[in-house]
Amino acid sequence: MTDTDSEYETEYADLGATTQEAMDIAETSMDIVRQFVPDETLADRIRQKSVHSMGDVEFQHLLRFTGEDDLGDDEDAPVRAGARAVLEEANVVTDITMSQAGITGRGHDCEKHKAIGHGAELANETGMTRTAAGVLELDKRGVYDGAIATIGNAPTAAFALADCIENGTRPAVVVATPVGFVKAEESRQRIREIGEAYGVPAITNVGRRGGSGLAAALTNELIHVATDVRTGELELEQTAEKRASTDAEVSNR
Repeated sequence: MTDTDSEYETEYADLGATTQEAMDIAETSMDIVRQFVPDETLADRIRQKSVHSMGDVEFQHLLRFTGEDDLGDDEDAPVRAGARAVLEEANVVTDITMSQAGITGRGHDCEKHKAIGHGAELANETGMTRTAAGVLELDKRGVYDGAIATIGNAPTAAFALADCIENGTRPAVVVATPVGFVKAEESRQRIREIGEAYGVPAITNVGRRGGSGLAAALTNELIHVATDVRTGELELEQTAEKRASTDAEVSNR
């Protein structure tokens, strides 16, 4: 790998660009997105990534930011919590293989896990889905505590994780965008409610849409935020209100 390629890999770990042409495409794509999505807060960065991932400008309005961190319960709290978890090299735990495959291996030293493939005996005994059983099995091993929990496909995994949180498990942040017509909306609502009740930050969406690609993209943006903090390009410990006002002051100079 050349020094130039290494620079691309560091800067564009979120979009995967490693050549000049790919970097130009990535920059152009995000420039277009920023014409339609605000660029003031950390939550705005997640909104931008959702629009880029879904190819739909209106999707930004479907995201929900809930829970709190040490600075408060503003919309940036889940992003701050996720970036801190990346910087602390916490686990990243997905529901299925597709969600895991979409999360970049660059820009972090987090260990990636997936629920699917664990808990087969429990699934056979109870009839619950393999992903739900996998969540419960990994939770027994303490994998979710302090982790970035990413769910992109299985509503049952989201319900299982919510039960784990209710019983004392504390992920650093939950990114939950399970897609579908059966209990998908309800599972995300359950994550929001249980997160609010126990102070667990979460990034979710409303409606039937979502999916593994979206969940991975949003998780990648948490990694990119952490990268910007690590390189000194971003101050993490600010509320959304403070960040937006600071940006406004700079723009007005």
